[in-house]
Amino acid sequence: MKTKNEMRLKRKLSIRRRLSGTEDRPRLAIFRSNTRLSAQLIDDTKAVTILSAWIKGKNIAAATTLGETIVSLAKEKKITTIVFDRSGYRYHGAVKAFAEAVRSGGLVF
Repeated sequence: MKTKNEMRLKRKLSIRRRLSGTEDRPRLAIFRSNTRLSAQLIDDTKAVTILSAWIKGKNIAAATTLGETIVSLAKEKKITTIVFDRSGYRYHGAVKAFAEAVRSGGLVF
C-alpha cells in the first residue's frame, strides 16, 4: 500500500503533465510542509523561478496572508495571469484559501 505522500506525488505528476508556465503566464505552485506554506511563480520554458514567498504556519489565515504577499510581488513584476498548480493537494482548506486570496488580489487563473 502506498503512503499518503506517495499518492500525492502521483497526483502531482498527473497534474504537471497538463500544466506548464510561460513567461507571460507563469505557474503558481504551492507547497505545504509540516510547519509552513510556500509558493513560487515559475517559468517552465526557461526553468526559472520568477518569485517565491513562504510563511510560517499552514492554516487558513496563513494561506490568505501568503496569497496577498504573492499578489503584491507579482504586481511589482507586472504579472496578471497565472496557471495554478495545487501540487496534488486537495482544493480544500489552506490551498483553497490561498487560491481565493490570489484571485481576490487580482491575479487571473
